[in-house]
Amino acid sequence: MQRREMFKLPLVAAAALVALPAKAATKCEGEGTPMQFIPKTPKDASPLENELKKYPKCPYCGMDRAQFQHARHLVHYSDDLVDGTCSIHCLAISLALNLDREPKAIYAPDNAAGEAVKPLVNVDKATYLIGGSAPGVMSHRGKVSYASKEAALDAKEKLGGEIGDFSAALAASYADMAKDSQMIRRKREERHQHMMKKTG
Repeated sequence: MQRREMFKLPLVAAAALVALPAKAATKCEGEGTPMQFIPKTPKDASPLENELKKYPKCPYCGMDRAQFQHARHLVHYSDDLVDGTCSIHCLAISLALNLDREPKAIYAPDNAAGEAVKPLVNVDKATYLIGGSAPGVMSHRGKVSYASKEAALDAKEKLGGEIGDFSAALAASYADMAKDSQMIRRKREERHQHMMKKTG
């Protein structure tokens, strides 16, 4: 798969959504990722080994990846830096911020698996159920991954939505980014107000 081509259109669209202030943009090493967004964990040639222990929190929203293991994603960049995210929403942010860092592999959970913690599969082999009544994580529209197209079609029979590959799910994530960001900000403000009332 030509990953650069696959990411090109969604990432160009995402650039406007995650544009950085001019001051932050000057903190780059050369032409690469702004330093504050470079993955902070050590290089890891085997990121799937104990991945929930090594990458327990999403670096973009702080959510617990074990709690949201059914939605988590993980990108292994070609320089062996890794971003373990809570969802495809936050994965989309990582890919947009790391434009000059080539993904070696990207993984998503197999939601048809019977294990309590869904195993990760390469997104090249995954099929997504986009939309329908499946709840989203960090998104108003669900994007649920499965290791097989048959499992995704079975889920569609129950939940509705559309079937797509990783590229389609990623494009949907970028298309939803503005609305999802507003939703997340609103929910966080509501939680903050609730906490203020309890402590006040």
